[in-house]
Amino acid sequence: MVLAELIANHLPACILQWTAPIHSWQEGVTPMSSLASVVAASVSYVVMVLGGQAIMRSFSPVPASLVKWPFFFHNMLLSLASLVLLVLYLEKEFDFIGKYGMHEALCYGPHFHDVEMYHILNYYFKYWEFVDTFFLVIKKKKLMFLHVYHHMATAALCYSQIVNETTLSWVIISLNLAVHVIMYGYYAMASVGIRCPWKKWITTGQIIQFVIDVAVCVYGIYNHYIAKYASWLPHVRYCHGRPGAAFSGLAILASYLFLFIIFYKDTYKRSPAAKTKVQ
Repeated sequence: MVLAELIANHLPACILQWTAPIHSWQEGVTPMSSLASVVAASVSYVVMVLGGQAIMRSFSPVPASLVKWPFFFHNMLLSLASLVLLVLYLEKEFDFIGKYGMHEALCYGPHFHDVEMYHILNYYFKYWEFVDTFFLVIKKKKLMFLHVYHHMATAALCYSQIVNETTLSWVIISLNLAVHVIMYGYYAMASVGIRCPWKKWITTGQIIQFVIDVAVCVYGIYNHYIAKYASWLPHVRYCHGRPGAAFSGLAILASYLFLFIIFYKDTYKRSPAAKTKVQ
């Protein structure tokens, strides 16, 4: 675990002490650790979207020249931060898988705490990503339902999986981080005029991500219930999880898959006549 040790060995003691509340989840101590704070953040986000759009109706879009570099740094920092967090996850998980196997990495309850701090950091990233919407609002870009719903639901999803100590969530988070490394890197380069021909592949990657996410959730739910109630059926071993988190997480991820497939069809599979009309 080279990167984790490198960071731990070079962080000043004052930083370690200051960040102590996020080393493990402590409701009321860890920032944004209460349900009320999640609801407040979601409401604030909706107010920012609707209120911001209402205000911007009276103004011209903020010139691209003024937001170019702030937008670039926002996206580049998110891309790099996602890469660092992804490597930290993979270092820890590959080591665990090598010792105990993939099933235990997905299903052994206490393993959740081995990467708990990473889950918390990823959870905070979801609020950082709200800034994406701010840029769209001040530039008077069209906001799709998919964009707003995805941002709101993902923050709530990350919160619920931490509270319920969902062991397999590291897979879903790692896939999301991998996509975000590429996606935010793409937006950063596009903002400064560097053409990247792989926008379509980003959406394809997101769809593949959600297919795997749903499959992993189904695997966990199946092994959880079969081991408890029908152990005579084929299964691996018991999988730790709480029903509320399992089924709500599966529903949200399945909704993402459905919405992203629709987005892909609408964006990349238009008929020639529709494309001509749009142009």
